[in-house]
Amino acid sequence: MTLIVHGAPYSTCTQRILATLVELNVEDYKIEFVDLRKGVHKSPDFLKLQPFGQIPVLQDGDITIFESRAIVRYLCEKFAGQGTPLLGKTVKDKALVSQWLEVESQNYNPAASLIVREKVFAPRMGAPSDESVVAAQTPKLEKTLDVYEAHLAKSKFLAGDFFSLADLSHLPYTNLLVNAAGKSDLISSRPHVSAWWNAISQRPAFQKVLAMAKQ
Repeated sequence: MTLIVHGAPYSTCTQRILATLVELNVEDYKIEFVDLRKGVHKSPDFLKLQPFGQIPVLQDGDITIFESRAIVRYLCEKFAGQGTPLLGKTVKDKALVSQWLEVESQNYNPAASLIVREKVFAPRMGAPSDESVVAAQTPKLEKTLDVYEAHLAKSKFLAGDFFSLADLSHLPYTNLLVNAAGKSDLISSRPHVSAWWNAISQRPAFQKVLAMAKQ
């Protein structure tokens, strides 16, 4: 049965889903475009799928799932043994992937997303950037990246020597930090973080997703 992804290819959280699908070699899916600019995500019909009015949403037959990190975990379990083993291959692997997914969600994303909101999304919507938010969040992200730098000095990827869902989950927002928000120095100034970013950002799956976002 065809998977339906309700979202927008330019959306960071939708990109998390799409990159996972491509890494898993899943071809039987379609994107149901949700036009955020027109407020479709707040419409009565969409709120039946996602009561908080946010994208993305995944429909798989009679299963409807929202929250992008829950969706990608579901996809990795559903398509286990297919494509890139994003959860690893052992119980230890899965535990470390889960750990670093939580780090991304709780430590990295809060600051990164607020910086991107002010430096990228606000100008796109014709609103001024609140530089006080950027100034407050940048040191928080720097502190987190210092932890990453120490960890990645001993590990090629976050969960070990394999590319995982934990690495993938960082792609959308870090791409905007580096290429749109003027914050590439946060990555480039840390050699091990920089090497990690160069490795994960050049993966064909993510490059395909970025191409989809431009269509």
